[in-house]
Amino acid sequence: MSNEKQRFRAPVLWLAGIVAAMAMGAVQAQQDVLDTTIQTQEQGNQNAAQAQNRIDKLADETSDLLTEYRTVLRQIESLKTYNSQLERVTKNQRQEMDSINQQLGELEDTNRDIVPLMIDMVDMLDKIVENDMPFLIQERRQRVNDLKAMMDRADVTTSEKYRRILEAYTTEMNYGRDVYAYRSELPGSGRTVNFLHIGRTLLFYQTLDGEESGWWNNQSKQFEPIPDEYDYPLSQGIRIAQQQVAPDLIKLPVPGPEQAQ
Repeated sequence: MSNEKQRFRAPVLWLAGIVAAMAMGAVQAQQDVLDTTIQTQEQGNQNAAQAQNRIDKLADETSDLLTEYRTVLRQIESLKTYNSQLERVTKNQRQEMDSINQQLGELEDTNRDIVPLMIDMVDMLDKIVENDMPFLIQERRQRVNDLKAMMDRADVTTSEKYRRILEAYTTEMNYGRDVYAYRSELPGSGRTVNFLHIGRTLLFYQTLDGEESGWWNNQSKQFEPIPDEYDYPLSQGIRIAQQQVAPDLIKLPVPGPEQAQ
């Protein structure tokens, strides 16, 4: 009986070994499949990560290119606006140049007309000074001489010459309304005296010591003495004109009306 059991057990063990071996083979095969699957998955993940990196890089490059493109478009628009403005400025400058050239031509014509007029005005002013009462005579003659010299200067514009001439005429007009006292040399005497001119009506003089007084006789065209009784009033008139005393009434001789010729 013991031998029978042994003979039966041997095939069973052999079959169990085969089954075990087959089981082991199946497990190994499944492990190999699993390992291959895992490797394939890992490789796929790596490939996907690399692909995502390339996609991200391309997206960044695309964004940079889009930003650059938009910047270029803005620059183009700015250049268009600038060129348009520059074209308008250039057109306006051409118009200004044409206008200036036209004005220069007109100015040349005006100069030809006004220069002779200004020369006549200076000559007339010279005659006015020489035939007028000789008050401030040196100053007024110097003004006329300056105008004559100015007319020959190329560095003075025509408009400035005209302005200076009108200014001189205005000054002469104001003399007719002024009361003015000054000190100067009495013509023909070599003496320094005080003068008082009242508009273009009266011109008096008085020596510095107040002992002699006189006036300009417009009929005889010379200075003549006046009575001593006018010494003090004339002295007061000079002080009033110099603003040394308050204004007051003074008694001075006045020439009578001239008879018409």
